[in-house]
Amino acid sequence: MRVILMTGKGGVGKTSVAAATGLRCAELGYKTLVLSTDPAHSLADSFDIELSHEPRLVRPNLWGAELDALMELEGNWGAVKRYITQVLQARGLDGIQAEELAVLPGMDEIFGLVRMKRHYDEDEYDVLVIDSAPTGTALRLLSLPEVSGWYMRRFYKPLQSMSVALRPLVEPLFKPIAGFSLPDKEVMDAPYEFYEQIEALEKVLTDNQQTSVRLVTNPERMVIKESLRAHAYLSLYNVATDLVVANRIIPDQVTDPFFQRWKENQQQYRQEIHDNFRPLPIKEVPLYSQEMCGIEALERLKETLYASEDPTQVYYQENTIRVIQQKNEYSLELYLPGIPKDKIQLTQTGDELNVRIGNHRRNLVLPQALAALKPSGAKMEEDYLKIKFTTGAVKI
Repeated sequence: MRVILMTGKGGVGKTSVAAATGLRCAELGYKTLVLSTDPAHSLADSFDIELSHEPRLVRPNLWGAELDALMELEGNWGAVKRYITQVLQARGLDGIQAEELAVLPGMDEIFGLVRMKRHYDEDEYDVLVIDSAPTGTALRLLSLPEVSGWYMRRFYKPLQSMSVALRPLVEPLFKPIAGFSLPDKEVMDAPYEFYEQIEALEKVLTDNQQTSVRLVTNPERMVIKESLRAHAYLSLYNVATDLVVANRIIPDQVTDPFFQRWKENQQQYRQEIHDNFRPLPIKEVPLYSQEMCGIEALERLKETLYASEDPTQVYYQENTIRVIQQKNEYSLELYLPGIPKDKIQLTQTGDELNVRIGNHRRNLVLPQALAALKPSGAKMEEDYLKIKFTTGAVKI
């Protein structure tokens, strides 16, 4: 299955681009599902058709669906939700409040991943186009396999074994005092089973022959900055970007003086997009005189974006992580475009290298050849963070 994730800052037009991409894929004969994982769904508005949690046929070879996080939660997390509700009710909350609070923050992002994994396993479609959440939320979604794996390996698995062993001994004393039971095996198993699904999906997300991210941006300063950060963070998580779509460019035929200053600014920002994202290919889409709503409007967008092209192709082969050996030294190279060296923090614990940029962190499990060595220095060169491994301490 080919997986294409559309993301970008809120309001840049990624839903329209996702819908138009789905139209073109279906036109070429691919069985295509366009799935919205954005909590503020607008895919149904874009197709101008009512959509729900389950895929609905939009036209031949094309289906659309909008993720319902509550339905996914009940199907995948029901035992845990019921237990959390029981605990909260024992602490004095009424039923409605307890049920609402049992849906933990960020669960909709996690269930977006689970839904992707299910469609991948079922293999009913040739192409899965994800209309992703705005950039910040999407990046947290893409980082979940990495972050959850770190916590699960170190904390949850030992706690799970301990809980199962101690429950028969502690339960008779615990329940009369606390007012609720200790979690049973079903409750304790659910998070780890969940993690195993997410871990398996990570292999799909990081296979750049199978999965690509396409960044949708506008020729505006704040949007471009957000998109550049997104590109760097996606590279940190080893998720390849193969195309940038610069949307809503005022056409040359617009000559009204009111738009003159705006057009001049856009010309400058269009050049910045090409300069800053090079060597990624850039597709430019004009600002249309009508809103992108309905199949007819999406057909125009589809022709502008792809014409006779196949959207499932990999437009650019981005290599985000590589290991290079030079004589007796190794160099681990991470593609982090646009990130200053002083914004990067490195630490090593055992066979894992922790890379932190702002509030984004990745734990890289080092190859065996590097695990016994210490990073001795790091530098930014041609948008790659190059970490040398010999002996000694980190210098960054």
